[in-house]
Amino acid sequence: MIAIETITDQVLLNCNIADSQHAGLYSICGLALRLRDLYKWENGLDPWIEKDSAEVLEWIGAKEQKWEELAEKGFNAITIMGSKYDPFDTIGINAVLEPHGFFYGAGYAQRLKPTFFLAVVENKEKINGYPVYTLGRELARDLLTLPALLQDDCILVRQESARLYLWDRIFYIKKSGRFALKFALENCGLQEHSPKELHRSLAAIVAAETGTYIYHELGELQDTVFDRRIWREIVAAFPHTPMELLARTVKDLLADTGEHGTLHYIIRKRKTASLAFYVAFLEGLTKELFPEIIDAFQEFTHTSNWDPVIKATTKGFNTARYHAEAISDIFQKGMQKNDKQWIENEIAMRLLRPLGIT
Repeated sequence: MIAIETITDQVLLNCNIADSQHAGLYSICGLALRLRDLYKWENGLDPWIEKDSAEVLEWIGAKEQKWEELAEKGFNAITIMGSKYDPFDTIGINAVLEPHGFFYGAGYAQRLKPTFFLAVVENKEKINGYPVYTLGRELARDLLTLPALLQDDCILVRQESARLYLWDRIFYIKKSGRFALKFALENCGLQEHSPKELHRSLAAIVAAETGTYIYHELGELQDTVFDRRIWREIVAAFPHTPMELLARTVKDLLADTGEHGTLHYIIRKRKTASLAFYVAFLEGLTKELFPEIIDAFQEFTHTSNWDPVIKATTKGFNTARYHAEAISDIFQKGMQKNDKQWIENEIAMRLLRPLGIT
């Protein structure tokens, strides 16, 4: 038998090391939200439970003190049954853990933040030929609250994180998304939008939205427009820059609008609430690149006609394809010149400035 408690402690240590060195990547508000989620997870609290501020601040103080102690540490190897594994050797580690019902996650998230987690496997199936793991209780995690992700060409659905993620998106919705959110909740059967009613229905809403998370990842896996090798090189070459943000946003938009992705799944299944949630949560650069879906949704709320949504999805895909091809072309030409500054200048002039980003 594997000593899962010992393995958990090792993963948690690397989680804390990653957070200690990369917490500064977030805005103050962004870090506060992630710390709130981490606090709730560590204390086994439901997403809607809010503890006394003094108690939470004391916990944050202790967490920051631990981070200070770990700020200069390197990641530790994961030792399982006497064998040591590199902490990013997910294939090797999971070959040992999966037969015992556990799954290990490790990789690099936005801005190349290292991320780790360990969870219980609840289900494994294949969708469109790809393994999909449904993960339950998380034994270890870091600041990132991700409902689903890709790892080693597998799709991982993190149910605990999905509950926190959806609650946060609903609870902290921007004013511009409130109409779509109201429409979504009403189509989930909630006529009252109080926190009490919402937490009663949260599990059912998360279950209903899980398909959209899966099909976003499937859309990314099956995308043939933005070459994954080139995309990874771009992200690695320009971390923490508007170029990284643009490359990630375009890749996500391709996953959403491509024939195997989120919106085609929503349209095919006629998932009205999921369409409304998609529009409600649309923000930032994605909103700038894909305004057509907002107009299509407005028409849909009056007519229940899916045709404008289909047309908007096609237009969004074409926009994403144009940007992906332009980014790839500029990047490859710039690397041939061995001139990263030229790449940044060209991206800024041709793609970012028209979007109002300097």
